[in-house]
Amino acid sequence: MNSSDLAVVILAAGKGTRMKSSLHKVLHPLANRPMLLHLMDRLEALNPVKKIVVVGAGKDQVQATIGDQAEIVVQEPQLGTGHAVQMAREALGDFQGNVLILYGDVPMLTEDTLMAMVTARTRADGKAPAVVVLGFRPQDTKAYGRLVLNESGELEAIIEHKDATTEQRQITLCNSGIMAVDGRMLFDLLEQISNTNASGEYYLTDIVAIARQRGQSCAVVEAPEEEVMGINSRKELAEAEAIFQARMRDHFMAEGVTLLDPATVYFSYDTKIGQDVVIGPNVFFGPGVVVEDNVTIHSFSHLEGAVVREGASVGPFARLRPKADVGRKAKIGNFVEVKKSVIEEGAKVSHLTYIGDAHVGAGANIGAGTITCNYDGFNKFRTEIGKGAFIGSNTSLVAPVVIGEGAIIGAGSVVTRNVSGDALAVTRAEQKELGGWAARFRSKQQKHKK
Repeated sequence: MNSSDLAVVILAAGKGTRMKSSLHKVLHPLANRPMLLHLMDRLEALNPVKKIVVVGAGKDQVQATIGDQAEIVVQEPQLGTGHAVQMAREALGDFQGNVLILYGDVPMLTEDTLMAMVTARTRADGKAPAVVVLGFRPQDTKAYGRLVLNESGELEAIIEHKDATTEQRQITLCNSGIMAVDGRMLFDLLEQISNTNASGEYYLTDIVAIARQRGQSCAVVEAPEEEVMGINSRKELAEAEAIFQARMRDHFMAEGVTLLDPATVYFSYDTKIGQDVVIGPNVFFGPGVVVEDNVTIHSFSHLEGAVVREGASVGPFARLRPKADVGRKAKIGNFVEVKKSVIEEGAKVSHLTYIGDAHVGAGANIGAGTITCNYDGFNKFRTEIGKGAFIGSNTSLVAPVVIGEGAIIGAGSVVTRNVSGDALAVTRAEQKELGGWAARFRSKQQKHKK
């Protein structure tokens, strides 16, 4: 599509009172990404020449989130959806192409649906409609407006539920409010709408009746109900999250990922996973995770901002924090946390260990209960563990410190100085034994027991 043919206006001026939040409604996250940005992501394939977001309160929040991805205009006061689109008039200038009107709290639309709307608006047979409305057929029509089609299948009218006759309420095709409009007549149509209604607002939907009165045709494109769901409350946000996660699970399984219990695995919007990866139950992916081929992620693991390379194993009950880089065939075991560290190929960090701000060489073995003491209360320091080193259980590596290649650290050590390659370092006190002491102690205590 030629970018000069399309502009997008996103309406986001609603107060979002049902969210009960200081965060703007359209910025609430869906799979760890603000819902408004999900919608804007879908626009990339359409390559619009203009993107305009209409806001009311919370302008600064929206501006900080979208940056220069779109122009922001303000609707104040909020006098309805038709009035909101009118606020974009100056920003659109003399634009004459198609105008796609979307809602910032409807983030589940797909690229295919948006493409279908614009294609329907620009049909090349000389019968291009002035307005294309996105319709859907919900399981429960509730109080949705109905889309009335004529014998030719054109959109004849939008009838609000409260104004519909008993017969019209039997219509299952409902109005989503999303439209594609001929930009040459958009604002002319908007100028004709009235606010003489119970709410005293200017409704965008009224442009359909005005266009029909002028002899212009209008059309409908249909989408699944889940694509057009609006998010106005925490409950609806949770419902949208469930739909998004189901889509992601289906996508990854279709791409060669095994999910042992799909319903319990949660992905981020940007999760990347290779083929022949096995993911156990109750695994959570935060933003910025890349998992290469042939990896196993065991149950109850939490990954965020991490890379897991081919053939590695993680978990169960492991936590990979941002900038964790787990090498090929490396092992991160149960109750292990890794942060801002590189674990080289074949290294093992198997049990009850914290590795932070560190580099662990290839083939190194980190014993249970080991920690890198990387923080002194003010600054972070690095630990370097050489290739093939063996760190005994319950060791504290006080950074900054370097453990040479092939070195062995005795269990229970507190290492504060660098250790040479192939050396043995032990810092625990010498073991002593006092014969019979335990028996004498028990006897003494028993006499004094109350």
